[in-house]
Amino acid sequence: MIAYDLQCEKGHTFEGWFEDEKAYRLQKRKEMISCPVCETVAVSRIPSTFAVKSQTISGDVADQQKALAEMGKRVAEYVDKNFDDVGTDFSKEALKIHYGAAEPRNIRGVSTKKEEQTLKEEGVQFFKFPMPVSGKIKTDA
Repeated sequence: MIAYDLQCEKGHTFEGWFEDEKAYRLQKRKEMISCPVCETVAVSRIPSTFAVKSQTISGDVADQQKALAEMGKRVAEYVDKNFDDVGTDFSKEALKIHYGAAEPRNIRGVSTKKEEQTLKEEGVQFFKFPMPVSGKIKTDA
């Protein structure tokens, strides 16, 4: 599994997880990668940033880390409130929606690699990202 930092033509940045470089290129070519904010498929890789943990953290870095944690919390809260959790039926529900057998709606859940491959082959777009394990969004700062 590999994670890339991505940016759309409108400047929105986000992270994409792929099985490998080949999977990224294939999804890019098939326009399967879209911005989660504006949904454009005009997306490109950008240089990744990384942090080295030290004994002390400067104010700027600490502020950035706090802002990133807050943004992650807000994304998780948004998904929790606005996506139906279909659990292990994610692939089944995604295919039903894709083929018009179910009303279009935002869904979230889990799937196996085999199910994800089937979704890709069927042209179903999806985006993978980690959610809090408990399913509850922690609100303490």
